[in-house]
Amino acid sequence: MTARTCLVTGASRGLGYAMATALLEAGHRVVGTWCSGVGGLEGLTQRFPETALALQLNQRNAEQVGDVIEATTSRFGPVEVLVNNAAIADERPFEALDDDAWLTMVDTNLLGPVRLARRVIGSMQSARWGRIVNVASIGGQWGGMRQVHYAASKAALINFTRSLAKLYAAEGIVPIALCPGLFATDMTQGELASPAGRAKVAAIPAARLGEGAELGAMLVSLTGPAGDYLAGQTINLNGGMYFQT
Repeated sequence: MTARTCLVTGASRGLGYAMATALLEAGHRVVGTWCSGVGGLEGLTQRFPETALALQLNQRNAEQVGDVIEATTSRFGPVEVLVNNAAIADERPFEALDDDAWLTMVDTNLLGPVRLARRVIGSMQSARWGRIVNVASIGGQWGGMRQVHYAASKAALINFTRSLAKLYAAEGIVPIALCPGLFATDMTQGELASPAGRAKVAAIPAARLGEGAELGAMLVSLTGPAGDYLAGQTINLNGGMYFQT
């Protein structure tokens, strides 16, 4: 498999960390971003000193987005694989979500990936090759009850992926949406500890939570020829949850 320059946002922990690790182990060059804490990225840069770099990024800040793209290009070359993983969660009843809550959610979970994609699309066009992998969620497919704004932002991210495919697939750029179901991560701890969360786990046909390594393995496969004809597709990793709806 050809070694690629990859940018994985929100890679300090959870699924982002798992995906960054899988890409590095497969021989790719990886810049992982963190927002509030470097977390596991420190260990990855020590383990892979020649091919791993950790950078701070608040993807709501367009200037920081530009700085990260420039630093990545300077160290490893143009971004060839963009993994838009960074996101926020906010578990509250719908009635408690004011305009600021909605604006923050959309600015982070949708406009953040838009800002990043906008900055890398030109170099991908020049190379006539690229992957834009948007990590969405099963919540973006079946809706949400205690995170209505989160589910809406992820649904928009899936649609954004399809739009990118219509615009750029003919130029060798493959946008793909990955939709994980329930995985054991820091972000899902609160949900999984609730009665509703425990009921969701019990109803998974595979009878277990997903593992980060499984998502990482899927991502690695998409960076090779297996991903060449998947433009605009939504790939589900949920143990059979989604077809039950």
